[in-house]
Amino acid sequence: MNRCSLALSRAIARVTDSALGPYQTAVIRIGFSLTWLLFLLREFPHRQELYGPDGPWSWELADQLVATNDAFTPLLWSDSQVWFEAVYALAVLWSLLLLLGWRTRTMSVLFMVGVLALQNRSVFMGDGGDNVLHLMSIYLVFTRCGRVWSLDARRARRAAGARARGEWPRDRTGPVLWGVLGLLLLLATLAGRMDGDWFIPALLWTVWLAQALWWLVGRRAETGQPRILLDVVANVVHNGALLVIMAEACLIYATAGWYKVQGSRWQDGTAVYYPLHLEYFSPWPALADLLSASGTMVMLVTYGTVAVQVAFPFTLFNRRVKNVLLAFMITEHAVIAVVLGLPFFSLAMIAADAVFLPTAFLRRLGNLAARARGRPRPRGTSVPRPRPPADRPADHPADHPVGKDPAEAAPAPGGVPGPRT
Repeated sequence: MNRCSLALSRAIARVTDSALGPYQTAVIRIGFSLTWLLFLLREFPHRQELYGPDGPWSWELADQLVATNDAFTPLLWSDSQVWFEAVYALAVLWSLLLLLGWRTRTMSVLFMVGVLALQNRSVFMGDGGDNVLHLMSIYLVFTRCGRVWSLDARRARRAAGARARGEWPRDRTGPVLWGVLGLLLLLATLAGRMDGDWFIPALLWTVWLAQALWWLVGRRAETGQPRILLDVVANVVHNGALLVIMAEACLIYATAGWYKVQGSRWQDGTAVYYPLHLEYFSPWPALADLLSASGTMVMLVTYGTVAVQVAFPFTLFNRRVKNVLLAFMITEHAVIAVVLGLPFFSLAMIAADAVFLPTAFLRRLGNLAARARGRPRPRGTSVPRPRPPADRPADHPADHPVGKDPAEAAPAPGGVPGPRT
């Protein structure tokens, strides 16, 4: 019984003390924002036909559909050409800022708004990867995806260094951004633009109020306990969202694999052969002919795909087998991107797969990228701790708040809280 209690307490402490998988969530942030950014840039010359007034799915048809399914899309707030261009340009900007990790908590929300605005405007556009991007853009809002490999992480290190020197840097950009977005959200609500499904408006208001609470606690709290409590809540939400992302990826592969098992073309081993000879999926006909020339190769790829997709969720309990299958799936998606001409579908799936990549591999990848830029890997700056009382040793546990990095300790009254990423 004591062992069970000890294991349970350790599990609870692990979930509440820190945001798990910081490198994995950073890769997810970078992967999905890059996928959406590249898609918007590639389709920029065709944006009018895809999501604008020149598309076959007209503004009136989209408005009728949204009236029945209550989907959230700011593009239907107006049929003005100027409004469409502004929303499209903002979606590009928000994707870029989330990719760079600037104000990731706010940019993740705006990134979600940009994805929903365009995808819900023309629901028949996309190749399957758009569904993954649609879901993951919502899940990203709940994660602390800017802890590493972001401008927010660099800003946090600089703020920690300033506090170590006895300075208290002020964050003026955050409150201004919060105020402007709050005003726009209030105007949209009062104008009745949020009268559809309740989830997205409730999520927007919840995040906005949470940001206000985070700032007020950092500025006004006399002790560090309220900030620690908010950190625990943020960690629990982050870890829960990370679990949902992993479950979603497993569900995608398991569902696809079991449906393939039931398909006759996958049973007779020809499901890969036929798409290679479709003009729509053959940007490189010579390469497709080369791959389909060997019947044995086609059969192995067909059955191998089904076996890997069905088995992958069960391999999560064995790290080595999981990593082998993960490498196989990422390679397969890269081949699909080139051979079948589905780059954005493949990028979205690779980004979803990245949640299972080992932390050691991602850290080595980050170190290689840092060395390629010609500068050493950034390290956190420690903050001097308060001098302990004379009757207490310097290394007493009371001097180390549970689950807190010294660089993220609560500021003194009147100071500026660290960025919430």
